[in-house]
Amino acid sequence: MEFYAEEGKNLSSDNSTLVLPALSVGNVGQLAVDLLVASLRAERIGYLDDPNVVPCIGNDAYWSSPSGELVLPLEVYESSRNALALVQQRSPVVKGMMVEFARNLANFVAANGKKHVIVLSSLEFGRWQNVDMSSGSQIHYLSSSNSDGTDDHCERQGWKRLPEYNPTQRMWKHLDDLAINTASEVEELPFEELGDEDYYASLPYAALFSCFKAKGLKVTCLLCYCSEGDNIPDAFHLADTASKALGLIPNSSQGNEGGSWTVPFSWKSVYGPPPDMSLF
Repeated sequence: MEFYAEEGKNLSSDNSTLVLPALSVGNVGQLAVDLLVASLRAERIGYLDDPNVVPCIGNDAYWSSPSGELVLPLEVYESSRNALALVQQRSPVVKGMMVEFARNLANFVAANGKKHVIVLSSLEFGRWQNVDMSSGSQIHYLSSSNSDGTDDHCERQGWKRLPEYNPTQRMWKHLDDLAINTASEVEELPFEELGDEDYYASLPYAALFSCFKAKGLKVTCLLCYCSEGDNIPDAFHLADTASKALGLIPNSSQGNEGGSWTVPFSWKSVYGPPPDMSLF
């Protein structure tokens, strides 16, 4: 994985916390990172290039007067005021290469002085076996702070550790082995088929969790259950959760559309451009 800085910019070692999405149901993690980048007025400082990410290209996603600047699959942003770095991922990882991508990203993050990584992602609502909304929150977490995945700070926030996480389960153990065995470039599964118990460990956030943990980094995965459709409310919910984890206080005076979050310009056409009214 290579980092290409924009002219006159570079990664700051002072920004020790990194936030990034793991692609999943409804792209909620990506949408939440969009909200963080736009609301914090984070500055794009460069791009990451990795052979395991599907190439893509687009226009500026955040501001109302796009200047024609290109958007690439992996962009790096910084908010120095909040000592925070962010990575936005716009396209998926090549099939079968998620662990290799996670290894490369973990190596890059560790080499650039990051200490804590927060991964934002979503889970399929239909997989939620024990629905419990007594806390008023559908957020679950997974942390490397303790071997069982628990974290005191997350518990104080009222979030629940992902109950399906079991470090001794075969898929989680396989991920840990792959994360440590850097000589392996192919993610061959030693199982004939995957069962329901393998679902959670088969998702992108799990590979990132294992690889960041293997590099000795603190990693916190914040996860929300959702279904495909209009996932904007889920993105607001996950962004709110991330701001609590980071100790951020969104500035309501800077938000748009009546909230404390700045909604990116590209969201206005999330379902395509509006119809030509002259047709009517």
